[in-house]
Amino acid sequence: MNKSTDYSALRKEMVFTQIMGRGISDKRVIEAMQKVARHLFVDKAYITRAYDDKPLPIGYNQTISQPYIIAFMLEQVKLKPTDKVLDIGFGCGYQSAILAEICKEVCSIEIISKLFTLGKNNLSSAGYTNVNCRNSDGYEGMPDHAPFNAIIVAAASKTVPTPLLQQLKLNGSLIAPIGPKGGTQQLKLFTKSVNGITEKNLIQVRFVPFMRHQ
Repeated sequence: MNKSTDYSALRKEMVFTQIMGRGISDKRVIEAMQKVARHLFVDKAYITRAYDDKPLPIGYNQTISQPYIIAFMLEQVKLKPTDKVLDIGFGCGYQSAILAEICKEVCSIEIISKLFTLGKNNLSSAGYTNVNCRNSDGYEGMPDHAPFNAIIVAAASKTVPTPLLQQLKLNGSLIAPIGPKGGTQQLKLFTKSVNGITEKNLIQVRFVPFMRHQ
């Protein structure tokens, strides 16, 4: 780490320009992104770019998402301090750390074993004790911990996995990028009510593909 770099100032600038400057107004999301040190979750080769307005490689053909996209997704699902949330594809653990600042309990799934270890170690080093990490196929979710108030999916698939919708609480929300592998996807918000699942198109995004166990 470059000790002369003021990461606190860079984080403050990131939140002010990239998050609040683009219309994110959820106080809990803003405060969490101001608190979580993003540079502790990125690869050391990219540490000086940790607060850039872009996704960054974290190895194994995966990325840590652009800060604004994370903030946008979390604002859309309207998180509360008492919520239990499922984070699919947690990678280096950054998004799970933000969720852990906002919610009571976070369940996080990562299919790539080495990334799972990296993310779990990052979360442990940062002192988070309310994150339950699992190395498994995110398609199946965590039925033994369901239902969830919100589910955040950080990988693109052609359709939303049915098991995840089944694990939502009534009035819960799921947000996920839906679309083709390697192209542009539509970020969609799914909400469960007594009348079933409603679907809302949000913005165009580009996410890595949803991986499955063969």
